[in-house]
Amino acid sequence: MVAKFDLNDDNVVVVIGTGAGGGVLSNELAQKGVKVVALEAGGRYLPEDYVNDEWESFGQLAWTDPRTTSGDWRVSRDFSGLPAWIVKAVGGATTHWAGASLRFQEHEFKTQTHYGNVEGASLLDWPITLADLAPYYDKAEKKLGVTRTNGIPGLPGNNNFKVFEAGAKKLGYKEVHTGRMAINPVDHDDRMACQQTGFCFQGCKWGAKWSAAYTDIPRGEATGNLEVREHAHVARILHNDQGKVTGVEYFDKDGALQMQKARVVCVAGNSLESPRMLLNSATSMFPDGLANSSGMVGKNYMRHLTGSVYASVDKPVRMWRGTTMAGIIQDEARHDPSRGFVGGYELETLGLGVPFMAAFLDPGAWGRSFTSAMDSYENMAGMWIVGEDMPQESNCVTLNDAVKDKWGMPVANVHFTDHPNDIAMRNHAYKQGKAVYEAVGATRTFPTPPYPSTHNLGTNRMSAKAQDGVVNKWGQTHDIDNLFISDGSQFTTGAAENPTLTIVSLAIRQADRIASEMTRKAL
Repeated sequence: MVAKFDLNDDNVVVVIGTGAGGGVLSNELAQKGVKVVALEAGGRYLPEDYVNDEWESFGQLAWTDPRTTSGDWRVSRDFSGLPAWIVKAVGGATTHWAGASLRFQEHEFKTQTHYGNVEGASLLDWPITLADLAPYYDKAEKKLGVTRTNGIPGLPGNNNFKVFEAGAKKLGYKEVHTGRMAINPVDHDDRMACQQTGFCFQGCKWGAKWSAAYTDIPRGEATGNLEVREHAHVARILHNDQGKVTGVEYFDKDGALQMQKARVVCVAGNSLESPRMLLNSATSMFPDGLANSSGMVGKNYMRHLTGSVYASVDKPVRMWRGTTMAGIIQDEARHDPSRGFVGGYELETLGLGVPFMAAFLDPGAWGRSFTSAMDSYENMAGMWIVGEDMPQESNCVTLNDAVKDKWGMPVANVHFTDHPNDIAMRNHAYKQGKAVYEAVGATRTFPTPPYPSTHNLGTNRMSAKAQDGVVNKWGQTHDIDNLFISDGSQFTTGAAENPTLTIVSLAIRQADRIASEMTRKAL
């Protein structure tokens, strides 16, 4: 039974966003008997609605509300209105994701300790450790059905992986396999096995890939404790004279301004929208925005060090067939400063369809070099670089008062410039990626610049001391006890691994904390 709660019910937890953080948190709380109203800016799309066409799918699922960019990153030049590719739909980015589900390494929770003082970086140790999160990683892997955990086999390797694996082994790489993926290799959890049709970024037509849209959300709704309000675009979070949050104002599907009262508010709108909401909620009591006494809301934006390497080989690969990212080299994820940088990176298989390949291979390019590359598309193999970028206070999300969305709210400006460590790491990864393909006789290699960001991290970071960040080790804001951050914006640092598994683990852990604190009337 899907619940329906009154706007004046001040005993509900309002969760803003329904992705890996918000969707999981909503379900976990609902399962514990907590009443939840989840506000989702987008609509609801399920496997029968997804389309295996990149541009049509982008139009269906992507967050295309206006944003602006600044800084030296190439995305600001190539895609100035699209700094990030995130989803505006129930399930959030768990619809548009490849499924890679990796645990952080122990040292990545203590980067300041292990990396030292890196000039220009604002490194900070997390206030939690791998040991603190390990039981929740266990729960998250079971929830998502992650391959190579809990007796679940790995996915089969497609042609793109076979080229990737052969080159990796010739270079002496040891940690090479089809990944830990939240994609069913066999029927599991009432979802069918992967049919290897590709287009994993466009929403899984089979439901083989885990998504909160068709797992956690409907299961939470079935308890009678969760109501999801679609097309609910949050304007601001409200508070009382004591500084506690009391509710959320949002525009409904008809553009009417509504206000839902709340006992607790959890913000899970992605690392761009979450700080924007806090900043747009400024009042005379909180003139710099909610939870921002440290001045850290919106600061330390991270997007992972990314880039791609493609290669032409002598036989057809047809990289678009099969699971998009089921292939990984983990040998370079170690911390080894002898390579000329701190932190590490993963190399992961990636296959794009023709439209996206043409858009992202070399944005803005034309002429013989570009067209001849596209001519060899059928023979192309490809990989994506995922590395730990350095947090910098200057990389930030701020309000652009000169540009408003359709509801009249200032939009997010995303400012980013690579740290020298990022550049050194990317260049090393390009070199190794090219070497992988050259080892199996590639006739041509194509290092490709970063795409609009899909791993958006930081901007409301976790810190032991209030002056260093926005939230404590539970994702609870230092300034306001009943306001929580529940997405990747709470990451203190980014690590080398894809973030979804960690976001889900933190959400499960946070649900335990919120439910416990509500029971003892501390919230």
